[in-house]
Amino acid sequence: MSAPQMKTAGRSLLVTSAAALSSLALTAPVALAAPSPSPSASPSASPSATPPANMSTVGGSRLGQAGTQVNLASGVPVLPKDITARSWIVTDAESGDVLAAHNAHWRLPPASTMKMLFADTVLPKFAKTEKHKVVPSDLAGMGAGSSLVGIKEGETYTVHDLWLGVFLRSGNDAVHVLSAMNKGVAKTVTEMNEHAEELQALDTHVVSPDGYDAPGQVSSAYDLTLFARSGLQKKDFREYCSTVTAKFPGETKKDKKGKTVRKPFEIQNTNRLLSGDYDISQYQGIAGVKNGNTTNAGATFTGVAERNGRVLLVTVMHPSKEEHNEVYKETAKLFDWGFKAAGKVQPVGELVPPKGAAQSSAQPGDAGEAGGSGDSAGSGASAKHVASATADGGSRGMGTAIAITGGLLVLLAGAAFLVNRRWPLPDLVRRRSSRP
Repeated sequence: MSAPQMKTAGRSLLVTSAAALSSLALTAPVALAAPSPSPSASPSASPSATPPANMSTVGGSRLGQAGTQVNLASGVPVLPKDITARSWIVTDAESGDVLAAHNAHWRLPPASTMKMLFADTVLPKFAKTEKHKVVPSDLAGMGAGSSLVGIKEGETYTVHDLWLGVFLRSGNDAVHVLSAMNKGVAKTVTEMNEHAEELQALDTHVVSPDGYDAPGQVSSAYDLTLFARSGLQKKDFREYCSTVTAKFPGETKKDKKGKTVRKPFEIQNTNRLLSGDYDISQYQGIAGVKNGNTTNAGATFTGVAERNGRVLLVTVMHPSKEEHNEVYKETAKLFDWGFKAAGKVQPVGELVPPKGAAQSSAQPGDAGEAGGSGDSAGSGASAKHVASATADGGSRGMGTAIAITGGLLVLLAGAAFLVNRRWPLPDLVRRRSSRP
């Protein structure tokens, strides 16, 4: 689709004045938030199947209650009955409304969904064209059995390559190399915890930047949704998390003729709602975000999807049903419910804004990001971004075709006003008329 066609296809949204909507802005009641866990607050080897009696009430008192929270009324579809996840949440990404939730603030091990916070924290620091030669210390300290993209010592990679490794293959090796570039894992973990606090994600405590199981490392469905919503404001974040396949640099070797060559190999996104699998199809309208799976955490996933001009975020943590791709199947069912219920169901809570949103986001177009990560209000700029990304790292697939749909992300910004920000989602499955 050409740029003019994309502009024509884009839906037109009415940008409501901040003054008229100021009464909708929220403040996070920090006094009602549960304290951040300390490193000594280690989760058990097998997290309890029973939620704690007292959970955080950030975003609304009902979100701190155990069990399913939803306002069923006439015309509101009934929630799917076969959801087995210990915790889940369905939210409207633009308004921040929580449409339904189940143990939303239950602190559980997050697995690689923690990489969303890692990316939201570190991605703005390096230009995607910056290069780094990997040394042995860059890969030190990775957990046994870590997911890897295949980074080799002595090889040079661009930042763009590394982020593709993080998002597509959930590569802990890519996370550790980027952390080394950021002056070390310890510094990165500190910055991630600070950023979580800024986002008011108070259920989260980071121990390892890659999400690998570690004593005291916890998050919640609510917090993971905050990370996704924050990250998706960054154009590069949207591009990486929506890319289906890409070429990744291989190891430098000599071919049969003695010539030194470095052949790339293909990597595929492990998000099965995006890439599909033998027992599950690509979800209609899916556009990211991140999956995870460890022995302790079970399967975790946060996804974003758009249908008929509405953008939803769904997070699912640790389904008890042990079937292949169960976390994606339960997420798809919650998405289906959310798209049917949106506009009909009264919210049970809301996604709170970052602490500093009121001070820092008065100008919607200024994302304050390095390396070309800032959002642009024009479709032409976004199209150029995708073209340059393909040239830089050879990434390909429908996920890199970011079509400007005129989507508007309304970020709640403090207690006085709202900030209107364009949020163009990749046109991944919008062209597909149905999902098998």
